Amino acid sequence: MNMNAAQAFDLNDALKTIDNIDNKKNSQPAESPAKETANNNELSINLISPTKKEEIALGREIAGNLLGAAPLVKDAGLQKYVNQIGRWVASQSERPDLPWHFGVIESEDLNAFAAPGGYVLITKGLYRKLDNEAQLAGVLGHEIGHVVKQHHLKVLQKSQLLNLGANLLGSKVGKDSQTIQKVIGSGAEIMARGLDKDAEFEADRVGLVLAARAGYDPYGLPEVLEKISEVSSNDGSVALLFKTHPTPDDRLEKLANAVGNHLDKITDGQALPKRLYHLK
Repeated sequence: MNMNAAQAFDLNDALKTIDNIDNKKNSQPAESPAKETANNNELSINLISPTKKEEIALGREIAGNLLGAAPLVKDAGLQKYVNQIGRWVASQSERPDLPWHFGVIESEDLNAFAAPGGYVLITKGLYRKLDNEAQLAGVLGHEIGHVVKQHHLKVLQKSQLLNLGANLLGSKVGKDSQTIQKVIGSGAEIMARGLDKDAEFEADRVGLVLAARAGYDPYGLPEVLEKISEVSSNDGSVALLFKTHPTPDDRLEKLANAVGNHLDKITDGQALPKRLYHLK
């Protein structure tokens, strides 16, 4: 597994920013990716309240577990392209300084995943469904929203896996620790099986805002949700997505209620169908 090939996740209130999108977004998607920070060679986590460095290390291990089951698509051009778009969208968030990594994985399922610290993976099956770059930006923006809002870390904290007692405060726990392996395993399961509905709805709102700030047509994510809603729930490609996420129709309704007529003010968002990278 080569995570370098995948290089490829704090809005306090996404809704309050919608009125200001025109002032904060750039008119053109950028080509240059965000700067990376140096990789950590060792996973050492304060289990009470992870620092940024620890969050990144934990996310790398969790993403690595998933990549062990579904490796990256062997298409360097695709991986580079998805990273350029993902990092540009992530740069519009409150956590642009994370070492964001994006990748397309070998799976025909329709799904996408995020792990703490800036790791985002989208399945090849979902990528094939996209018609333009704005739709990709919307999907990646949703996953970036999970990272920005630290949804996965909050679930781990609620399960007490990141709060195991004062005796662990300040301790350095190595990669071979059973406790750390439990955290990593649980994080990978959350990544694959999904979060609660409120987290998904929040990530939809954040993703829409970030894509619009980045200069894209904000309807990209709703268009993808509409595509998914047209797939039969009996189709094996959406089985996991339908089990772990609210229905696409519910998500669209929540987005519509949250956004209202704010998107009417955005008249220069770009769809960019010709720039979408085509799979080999």
